[in-house]
Amino acid sequence: MKVLSQNTAFGGMQGVFAHESEATKCEMTFAVFVPPQAIAEKRPVLWYLSGLTCTHANVMEKGEYRRMAAELGLIIVCPDVSPRGNDVPDELTNWQMGKGAGFYLDATQEPWAENYRMYSYITEELPDFVSQHFRMDMDRQGIFGHSMGGHGAMTIALKHPDRFRSCSAFAPIVEPSTAHWSVDAFEKYLGPDRAAWRQYDACALVKDGHRFPEFLIDQGKADSFLDNGLRPWLFEEAVKDTDIKLTLRMHERYDHSYYFISTFMDDHLRWHAERLGA
Repeated sequence: MKVLSQNTAFGGMQGVFAHESEATKCEMTFAVFVPPQAIAEKRPVLWYLSGLTCTHANVMEKGEYRRMAAELGLIIVCPDVSPRGNDVPDELTNWQMGKGAGFYLDATQEPWAENYRMYSYITEELPDFVSQHFRMDMDRQGIFGHSMGGHGAMTIALKHPDRFRSCSAFAPIVEPSTAHWSVDAFEKYLGPDRAAWRQYDACALVKDGHRFPEFLIDQGKADSFLDNGLRPWLFEEAVKDTDIKLTLRMHERYDHSYYFISTFMDDHLRWHAERLGA
């Protein structure tokens, strides 16, 4: 593991690290906040998945999670959102495809299939790697994210209810198979057969029988992507006749930015801590 930076914050450690990934065939960077309690004992871990155009740094610099994470004793892991490097395929003029737009899936189509395997990276490789280096209680894991990362968190939780105890999202893309900013990417990554897309679509997963105990979703009503990209009411409809509990909170005047995320970050951390026994 390559140490890129380490800083003390609220008695804990905020670090940025890099390693060579087998899943993505490139060097991947990720951030970890370790609370002071982890000096003496294993602590619950909370995975934060970022959105389109982001890296590990966006939430680390603007999410304002460290004070509450230190108080609650939560380890926060913030991966990158896609593979990186000069040899990684990209569409330079398209911010909804390629670098910065991995969509937390495993691509099957060329030229993307070799590197764009973010689902395997997030669910298999990175947890195995970081748990060897930090005092993480891997029996107490939660996952959350923003926008594209909210989509990733929800789909991963629905497919791994045995691993995660909690899942929440800020302004998630709940049905990427029909959302304007993900349809083209899904077709390029996964091919034209939309049946293959369902495994990466929260609404479709619920309709196909996948279950997770409960979700917390916060959404700003002033979000410019609300009506044609995010549409949380579709997930509300999908879970209506199931045993999935959904708390959907719609907030006046809030947009899609980290001003919105940082406002409700403490709420989400407390919510996860209750379910993780922190």
